[in-house]
Amino acid sequence: MSEFERESMEVDVVIVGAGPAGLSAAIRLKQRDADLNVVVLEKGSEVGAHILSGAVLDPSGLDALIPDWKEKGAPVTTEVAKDNFYLLGEAGQIRIPNWPMPRLMNNHGNYIVSMANVCRWLAEQAEALGVEVYPGMACSELIYDESGALKGVVAGEFGRNPDGTPGPGFEPGMELHGKYVFLAEGVRGSLSKQAIAKFNLRDGHDVPKYGLGMKEIWEIDPDKHNLGEVTHTMGWPLGGNGGGGGFVYHTEGNQIFLGFVCHLNYRNPHLYPYMEFQRWKHHPKIAELLRGGKRVAYGARAISEGGWQSIPKLTFPGGALLGCSAGLVNVPRIKGNHNAMLSGIAAADAAADALAAGRSGDELEAYESDLRSGPVAKDLKRVRNVKPIWSRWGLTASLALGGLDMWVANITGRTLFGTMSHGKTDAEATGKAADYPEIDYPKPDGVISFDRLTNVSFSATNHAEEAPCHLKLADPDIPVKVNLPLYDEPAQRYCPAGVYEILTDDDGSNPRFQINAQNCVHCKTCDIKDPSQNITWVTPQGGEGPNYPNM
Repeated sequence: MSEFERESMEVDVVIVGAGPAGLSAAIRLKQRDADLNVVVLEKGSEVGAHILSGAVLDPSGLDALIPDWKEKGAPVTTEVAKDNFYLLGEAGQIRIPNWPMPRLMNNHGNYIVSMANVCRWLAEQAEALGVEVYPGMACSELIYDESGALKGVVAGEFGRNPDGTPGPGFEPGMELHGKYVFLAEGVRGSLSKQAIAKFNLRDGHDVPKYGLGMKEIWEIDPDKHNLGEVTHTMGWPLGGNGGGGGFVYHTEGNQIFLGFVCHLNYRNPHLYPYMEFQRWKHHPKIAELLRGGKRVAYGARAISEGGWQSIPKLTFPGGALLGCSAGLVNVPRIKGNHNAMLSGIAAADAAADALAAGRSGDELEAYESDLRSGPVAKDLKRVRNVKPIWSRWGLTASLALGGLDMWVANITGRTLFGTMSHGKTDAEATGKAADYPEIDYPKPDGVISFDRLTNVSFSATNHAEEAPCHLKLADPDIPVKVNLPLYDEPAQRYCPAGVYEILTDDDGSNPRFQINAQNCVHCKTCDIKDPSQNITWVTPQGGEGPNYPNM
């Protein structure tokens, strides 16, 4: 029972998260039945404020949801005109030809987009249909009925003191009750994590896997800009230290979206993903493109990389997991927004059918069945071994064996290796500091590469200083007593926003763990990669965090 008496509101469907999955579900519900009462709750200050994606969009989800999206003015206009793949060395590169790649890797017919702006447009479509969209409404708690089924969420709690007690302006928020509740929070959502644990949704499924994606937007010299060009790189600078790669997408206004993804199953705790990104920008091919340009935005977030075998059970009494809360990214294609939208459509169809039949609060088994047999399954099943092959045997094996496996799956519908397991979680994959060499990273030059705190200032991140810290330590002694001696406390490095520091006295004694929560860009990497699994990310009060303009 709650410690507070809160007002409550009864609706048909509550949706947590105004990303592509949540908004697609809301739109589809109203398409199915205009009289349904549908509410979308978004923790960002506005729709799109917390959306960060590459992104090259496969429009199949949008086609299924709003077939006339072009006529309705969707911000999806830059079609991919050129598709490049490069294997980088420190001073040069090898172009990987497109012809030997499986057809699914072809970006023909896809679009370079800002998913933040796509979501803003989707919210407009949803509201035009009568969906109630509430930004700045963080959902802090799940609510269950007497039978244990999910019946709603607590949203809009504000004004707690740093110690968690109610402050003078405390607002307890309100309870939103739904006949069904959709959790569409994105990767490693705090409520989704709770639901997965309560309903044992991972039983019988592989461990989740993740990457850290970091992105900058640059305005570059018009003479170097090629609208519609897409480039992906692999190899340097990570090499044998970890998996991942970079991307450069040429979009409107002489801008490029460029970024770097580091798989979080790396072993060497001295690895510094953010600095790998900054070092990558100094490769001659990238640096020449950036010279004379200026960075205008920065952000970071975790990416679900487990694929087909890591998808948990999606339904439970009263609710369902959608989009990246379920983990629907196609890793080799570097795409998940289309699957997020398709999952929202499937969940909405199942809920609309159930409500029309007079049901509520049960399991939407039709959604689970649809997702595991429909277009999302087709997209993910044929690439399911690429990530495990890369993790076990490295980049070269992934290109050769993974590519062959995708070709066979694309033609026959079956893979050469069955379904390979991921093995350890990303936290468990972290090795001991003594077993790995330290890595010497060049100092950012302030022109092409930047320190973390300078870059965070380009994310428009804001948290109230008097609010409770939203990064919870199960045991405050573990960072210094366990993680520091065993792993050289990797939180100092894996966080792309400089949230975590080890402070010492002038003589290097008396180490202390400091959390600069005001820097947090809500990427969730700490919740994933901490080797002791001592850090839990919980949602801060609504509206806080990054305010991405067009990520």
